[in-house]
Amino acid sequence: MGKISPVSAKYIVQASIEIEGVVERPDVIGAIFGQTEGLLGNDLELRELQRSGRIGRIDVKTDVKSGKAAGEIIIPSSLDKAETAIIAAAIETIQRIGPCNAKVKILNIEDVRVSKRNYIIERAKELLHELTEKFMPDSQELTDKVAESVRMMEVSEYGKDRLPAGPLINESEEIIVVEGRADVLNLLKHGIKNAIGLNGTSVPETIKELSGKKNIILFVDGDRGGDLIIKEVTAVAEIDFVCKAPDGKEVEEITKKEIHKALRSKVTVEQIKLEEKPQQMHQEAVSNSSSQQRNNRHLQNDYKERYQNKAQEKKQDIEKSQDFKRMLEELVGTRGAYILDGNLNILGKVPVTELATTLNSLRTGVFAVVLDGTITRDIASIAEKIKVQYLVGKDSRVDHSRISLLTQKQL
Repeated sequence: MGKISPVSAKYIVQASIEIEGVVERPDVIGAIFGQTEGLLGNDLELRELQRSGRIGRIDVKTDVKSGKAAGEIIIPSSLDKAETAIIAAAIETIQRIGPCNAKVKILNIEDVRVSKRNYIIERAKELLHELTEKFMPDSQELTDKVAESVRMMEVSEYGKDRLPAGPLINESEEIIVVEGRADVLNLLKHGIKNAIGLNGTSVPETIKELSGKKNIILFVDGDRGGDLIIKEVTAVAEIDFVCKAPDGKEVEEITKKEIHKALRSKVTVEQIKLEEKPQQMHQEAVSNSSSQQRNNRHLQNDYKERYQNKAQEKKQDIEKSQDFKRMLEELVGTRGAYILDGNLNILGKVPVTELATTLNSLRTGVFAVVLDGTITRDIASIAEKIKVQYLVGKDSRVDHSRISLLTQKQL
């Protein structure tokens, strides 16, 4: 008997069989060949079709219950669909198997090639996605990576406190003191290479030493924290000028134009003290002792408020990280993305392939995005434009962004 390879079969005929009695598998197969013999002519004779390999091995499975047999018949075929349908219809003419009455019903004729095509399409999508992610970065991404690596190479560690600094600290007569490494990076990005970071709230000895040798510009964030740093640093170091980022903004996020405008608007430390002096004189006229106490309490409250705010922000960040981790685990294997509001409520779930289009259409109201995939420069750019706060993914190919990028490893 011939047997069709599963690779070469084009159709699978699936039939049910009900027998009013107990028979063996050879009885069923014998009935199929015997009762269809001569029914369809020489060209469609089942025995000849099987010898030539155009009909495969007929598989019969039966189960006996209460003295009756029932089961299924499977016939693979490499004939065309019309000939396969004729063979299937002929099988239904079988009425007896051995001494028992029987009934055969065709359940389905499956086109094996449709299943193969569906598999090919899905697999091709996966392969294309992997190729696009791993081997075909866009030109903007390449440019950003090169520029970022150059900036990172230019950031060095200066002094015994190992402070983050640009490459021209020793050569420059004028030094810009900022709060941290991110601020130094942003200034480097816009060509300013004589910046150095405090790396904390206390003033390092390295800054004190530099202030005795070079002209110092203190450049702080445009918020209450920036005002406190001005007080701290000017109290222990020789600061020549002070400037602030625009209200509500941080040095690490402002543009080149805003940086240069702030530096042009710098004021001397003496001018700051003169602006504060009338208020101090008025307070002293009321009561020197009570004024001093109020000032102390006010300063203490400022410090307390600042550290309490930082502790609260840290607690909220931990809670967000736990929620992001849980959502990312839910998405694993789905190739989907959650879009979240400010309360971390899910506004919707979309395929990762449609995420960029969806974000472009929303424009506002998106606080965070969690995706089962890699964070790319395109997605990060769109998220920055619509002011998304967090992007969470399995991995990231973006080294620097104005928004918070979190990966599975970081969570």
